[in-house]
Formats: sequence, structure tokens, C-alpha cells
Amino acid sequence: MQRTITVFQRELASYFATPLAYVFIIIFLVLAGVLTFFVGDFFERAQADLQSFFTFHPWLYLVLIPALSMRLWAEERKSGTIELFLTLPIRLAEAVLGKFLAAWCFAGIALALTFPFWLTVNFLGEPDNGVIVASYVGSWLMAGAILAIGAAVSAATKNQVIAFIVTAALVFVLIAAGTSTVLGLFRGWAPAGLVDAVAAASIHGHFAAITRGVIDLRDVVYFLSLMIAALGANAILIDLKKAD
Repeated sequence: MQRTITVFQRELASYFATPLAYVFIIIFLVLAGVLTFFVGDFFERAQADLQSFFTFHPWLYLVLIPALSMRLWAEERKSGTIELFLTLPIRLAEAVLGKFLAAWCFAGIALALTFPFWLTVNFLGEPDNGVIVASYVGSWLMAGAILAIGAAVSAATKNQVIAFIVTAALVFVLIAAGTSTVLGLFRGWAPAGLVDAVAAASIHGHFAAITRGVIDLRDVVYFLSLMIAALGANAILIDLKKAD
């Protein structure tokens, strides 16, 4: 565990050693504000909640999280530093977990900096803060799942642009799977079990369930399972391609 923490600290510090961290955070906060106040009609809704803020998180993460994850391993492979990194006295699993946790923590910092939205809605009304806390937890879990998928894709290629595009495409499929438009394509001809399976695979569906204020164990297990499966694939891909 100590070696994982060491990798975590090294990677997290590397984000703030370059302008990358600050650019990402600024873009995230600006886009979140634009979507909340202008697209989500925060003031026009005249409701003391942050529904208009969290509604757009899946689509916001569709663009921003792959941009964060694409460099995790692709950059190491392209520069050739992955061989040196893996010769350090750490296990592959510790390296994979440490890099992922650093990226997830960084995403959590960006999310935490949206606290002015929470202060604003409490100033304007009396929201259900339990629902807001649950929504923040759900958003962070969703970010972790998408990051894990992006890390696995990044491990499979040396090209960061390809890693970004493939990750965004995979995440789009998982988000869109729970929308009424996609489910409508299956209803009427597909068995109910298949429709339910498509809905159950949706990132959007599980996140939307949490934003209603109930952190269901099934939703938490879904996001954690995605992370574990993607990180396992990440480790396997690194082991297969470390000599490339």
C-alpha cells in the first residue's frame, strides 16, 4: 500500500507541475456554469435544487474525463519512460492503482471546486442537502468509472488523440444506453430482458438514480465493478504491450 501511495503522490504532483491541471479545472468550472445557468435555466426553474447542475454531468464528463485519462499511459509509452517506470520496485497492480487514484483524486478536486453552486442554491432557498450530497457522490463515482475506462484505452495505444476518441466513443455508448431514444429502439421487438440489460448497462441511468437522493447499493456496485474491470484490463494491456 505504501508503494501505491508513493505512485499516487508522484502522479498527483505531476498534474500541478504543469498548466494542465489549472486549464482543466478552469474549463470544467466554466462549462459547468454555462450548462447550469444558461442551458439548464437554473434561475428560470425557480426551484431550490441542483438538478440543472448535475443533469449535464454525464455529457460534461464525456468530453473532459477522456481528455484527462488519455495521457495516463499513452504518454509513458510514447516517450519510452514506461520501461523505466516499471523497473521501479513496485508491482504492476500498484502502478496502475496509484496512477488511477491520482487522476480520480484530481477529478474530485475539480468537482469539489463547484461548491459555490451549492452555496448559491442554499442562499436562494432551502434545498434538500442530502440529495445534493448523494449527487456529488454519484458524480464522483461516475468520473472514476469513466477514468478507469480511459486508463485502459490509454494503455492500449501510444497516441493520446486515439485514446481520447476511443474512450469518448465507449463512454458515449454507455451513457446513451439508458436514454429513452435508445431504449425505444429496442422496445417493441426485443424481449424485456434485453431491454432491461441495456438499461442496466447505462452510466446515465445509474447516475440519475443516485441524483434522486438514494445511494442504492446496486448503483455503487455498478460503478465499482466498471472500475475494477477496466483497471484489470489496464494491467493486462500494460503487461502485454510494455515491450512494444
